Amino acid sequence: MLTQADTTIAGTDVQTANIRAALEERLAELRAEHALLMAELSSQDRGLLVADAGDDEVDLGTKAFIREQEMSLAHAVVDRIDQVERALERLAAGGYGYCEGCAKPIAPARLAAFPSATLCVTCKQRAERR
Repeated sequence: MLTQADTTIAGTDVQTANIRAALEERLAELRAEHALLMAELSSQDRGLLVADAGDDEVDLGTKAFIREQEMSLAHAVVDRIDQVERALERLAAGGYGYCEGCAKPIAPARLAAFPSATLCVTCKQRAERR
C-alpha cells in the first residue's frame, strides 16, 4: 500500500521504487482476479450450453442475466488493469503524479487512495459532469 510520503510525485529513487512495487503488486492481484473470473465464466458457459430438463424461459433468462453480471465484473477488472498499466507507463516516463488535464501535481492523498489516478480532483469532477 502506498503511503502519502511515497506519492509525493515520485521525486526520489526510493519513492519511485515504492510506487512501482505497489502498482506491480496491485497489477498482479487484478490479473489473478481476472483469471479467476474468467475461469468461473468458462465453467458457467458449460452449464449454459446444456439446458437442464427443468429449465424454462425464466431459468434460462436468469442464467443469462447472471452470466452478463459476471462478464461485466470481468470487464471492470480489465479496465482497472489498464489503469494500473498506464500508471506504470507514466511512472517510467516521468509523468506520474501530474494531472493529464491541467498538468498540475495530483494531491498526494489522492494518489495514496487511488495510485493509478491520472486526473486531479478538479479535472476528474469536471470530466464526470460531462
